[in-house]
Amino acid sequence: MTLNTNIDSDFREIDAVVTSFLDHAIVNRGLAQLTIESYSSDLKDLTLFLKSRRISSPTNIQKEHILLFLELLNRQGLTPRTRARKLSCLKGFFKFLIETDQITENPCEYIETPRLPKRIPEYLDQREVEVLISSADVSTPEGARDDAMIELLYGTGLRVSELVGLETYRVDLEIGCVTVMGKGSKERVVPIGLTASSKIMAYYNNIRPLIIGPRRSEYLFVTRKGGPMTRQAFWKIIKKAARTAGILKEISPHTLRHSFATHLVQNEADLRSVQLMLGHADISTTEIYTHVAKTRLKEVHKKAHPRG
Repeated sequence: MTLNTNIDSDFREIDAVVTSFLDHAIVNRGLAQLTIESYSSDLKDLTLFLKSRRISSPTNIQKEHILLFLELLNRQGLTPRTRARKLSCLKGFFKFLIETDQITENPCEYIETPRLPKRIPEYLDQREVEVLISSADVSTPEGARDDAMIELLYGTGLRVSELVGLETYRVDLEIGCVTVMGKGSKERVVPIGLTASSKIMAYYNNIRPLIIGPRRSEYLFVTRKGGPMTRQAFWKIIKKAARTAGILKEISPHTLRHSFATHLVQNEADLRSVQLMLGHADISTTEIYTHVAKTRLKEVHKKAHPRG
């Protein structure tokens, strides 16, 4: 993998260490392609900055250079979250250079990542979810499949990658649960409600055979080719369903995951249980939904209370 920097040969050393880091991230860390592309873009920005200042070797990079680079990003109008992400990439890059003895001092070592405000995720209220689900055209096999997928997604809070990659043996409708392999290869069991269970059973028995035909597939939700649906294809299905339902919010499959968690918290589910169902490693990640619930309660109070 190489960066298309189009800079003269004086800077081959900088390009080489970036390439080495990206190759390491692919081969040894097994990072996702989108993450690799993000790293590549972030490091390209850094190398162009360094080259504009005639810094040709990683050993010459000082803390002051990194601070100037971060200030440049700030002046370009990048959001704090984007700047924090880029700094995280730089820290990983220079840590790699230290570990591989390519530099002796880490210019990012004492640069703190700024604390970011918790971002309240977009979610649908219960009426919007009902309208979204009812918008599916169940008169076609694909429409019935999409309806079952949306119902299961909202009913379990699965990540979209977990949904499209769900194998049939992981669904137990008798017990009413689904076992998924989440981030970090960690398994978790999530209960399935009666509505989702009945739709999945009807889909599996009556609809799936119409879609897959004589083919065999280990995946629950299949395409005409017999394979699983891609995340991008399901994203388009959600977008189309939202348009049909007249929902103006900018939603994605992850919006239904947020809606699942928010509605649980609003209905007084304990945070630890929500954490387990979502597969969050740290409960602090789940705590964002308490903020969502409090915001909703304040809105209700303001509208309904005489002195709201």
